[in-house]
Amino acid sequence: MPISVLFERKYSFLCLASILLISFAFLLLTYTSYPFFFAFPLPSDIHVSVSSPPPPSRSSSLQFPTEPELETQPADHLDLNVSLNIRWRACRLGSVTVDYIPCLDNSKAIKQLKSKKHLEHRERHCPKPPPRCLVPLPKSYKVPVQWPQSRDMIWYSNVPHPKLVEYKKEQNWVRKSDDYFVFPGGGTQFKNGVTAYIDFITETVPAIKWGEHIRVVLDVGCGVASFGGYLLDRDVVTMSFAPKDEHEAQIQFALERGIPATLSVIGSKKLTFPDDAYDLIHCARCRVHWEEDGGKPLLELNRILRPGGFFVWSATPVYRNDERDRYVWKSMVALTQSICWKVVAKRDNFDSTEIGLVIYQKPSSYSCYAHDRTKRPPLCDRKTKKEISWYKPLRHCTSRLPVDSNGNLLGWPSPWPHRLRNKPQSLPAEPDAEAIFNEDTKHWAALVSDVYFDALAINWASIRNVMDMNAGYGGFAAALNELPLWVMNVVPIDAQDTLSIIFERGLIGIYHDWCESLSTYPRTYDLLHSSFLFKNRKERCNIIDVAVEMDRILRPGGYLLLQDTMETIQKLNPVLRSLQWSTSLYEGQFLVGKKGFWRPKN
Repeated sequence: MPISVLFERKYSFLCLASILLISFAFLLLTYTSYPFFFAFPLPSDIHVSVSSPPPPSRSSSLQFPTEPELETQPADHLDLNVSLNIRWRACRLGSVTVDYIPCLDNSKAIKQLKSKKHLEHRERHCPKPPPRCLVPLPKSYKVPVQWPQSRDMIWYSNVPHPKLVEYKKEQNWVRKSDDYFVFPGGGTQFKNGVTAYIDFITETVPAIKWGEHIRVVLDVGCGVASFGGYLLDRDVVTMSFAPKDEHEAQIQFALERGIPATLSVIGSKKLTFPDDAYDLIHCARCRVHWEEDGGKPLLELNRILRPGGFFVWSATPVYRNDERDRYVWKSMVALTQSICWKVVAKRDNFDSTEIGLVIYQKPSSYSCYAHDRTKRPPLCDRKTKKEISWYKPLRHCTSRLPVDSNGNLLGWPSPWPHRLRNKPQSLPAEPDAEAIFNEDTKHWAALVSDVYFDALAINWASIRNVMDMNAGYGGFAAALNELPLWVMNVVPIDAQDTLSIIFERGLIGIYHDWCESLSTYPRTYDLLHSSFLFKNRKERCNIIDVAVEMDRILRPGGYLLLQDTMETIQKLNPVLRSLQWSTSLYEGQFLVGKKGFWRPKN
């Protein structure tokens, strides 16, 4: 081999080695100077950049897997303009794209189900890993109509699903009028209007005192949630729920209207509510077969109904006499008697509409259960009373009545609004539990008044749908009670279980795991609130995935309000900036983010 070739190869090798050595030294120096950028693994399409700020505003924060200890920057040294330059992509999922719900639209998992007998295809099946695409906006999306006008009309372009107009045109659910959907306040079982129907319930059972004795209601198979929407006038907060099914976008209509609602189904799993939560449960032709599978659906209702609470059932088996309806009614009589529910009223031909209802009441003592136990479902194991209902199967057993630390049965909560601030009976038995609860209530009242209202640039007049991502005792929601908004209180599954206390206070909420997507439509909430949610959750979730989910469920123009450590804020802010959110920081611990209308163009 000629010497010249050897010489050339030798020096080519030396040149390459020199380049690699210089590159390694550069990376080492970069890591030393900017340790945050290596705090979590970055995909190949993510780069770090410093950008000029989007329009001023604010943001929220979170923490994540196996990260090294970071050198936290002081608040006055934190550059909010630092952004992760992520090449975001828009979701592409065909017809469901603009309404994409990852855990309910997982077609691959649904196709692999061995059975759909118990509506397993309507339940949660979350993709692993979570998708990192951004849900696009519907064409011509507008800032939503503000409450209270939104109860009666919303923009057609924001929820462009006209099928219900035709499908339910005889029942006055919804109509299209020019650029709006209009909601006349009708329904399958209240053809003369929901107000008259609510009055009919009160006349039937005067003990149902709306907004005093009855405060927290569940509406099963709620349609467009007009029942819950009109109960708001009577100081009643209603959790409206239905599955994502052929009744196109009914829950999305409810949320766009500013009415509390969530996607769920009584299938094979427990609902994500605590035991003994609701004062009253309502079903108007909700298409749930209560008697099936040994009565498990009704036993689940019994679990979440407060002792002494009411079940209002308005359905054809109550007032029609064909063979199928007679069979269902006979089964319902046997089932309700087996769990000691008492019929307190049965009415036919309401307002000359040939519609009727039956109202049951759950017992508040064990006196009935003691008789002829062989004909009754067994009492549930005591340990199930303490489990969080998250991916737990339905059980064929009767839920035990709630007791205090001394084994005494709990009574009915104080009348509303006193129950909001009175000591909850379900507080833990620790000696200082009541003092902690009272201090928590005072803390949130002061923080909301002095900081959230007065010091942060949040337009509270534009906010209707609110979520507290780590609700604790519900103090944040209680402090907002006088405002014309509602709060979905979320208790994380790995936090102290306080959801029973939240319901006892007359508020509503759900369990959730923030490592997964929420069972709600995109563009649901006007404000997301988080108080030290991610402080101790480094090992389970990925910050980018949670940020994508927050971006999905927050409306354009909506806010994310976070109180947390500087370490957490330092990690989340660049992710939010990459999503083109504007952010601002107050007192080194309150990060406020505002989502814009930006969406990536593929």
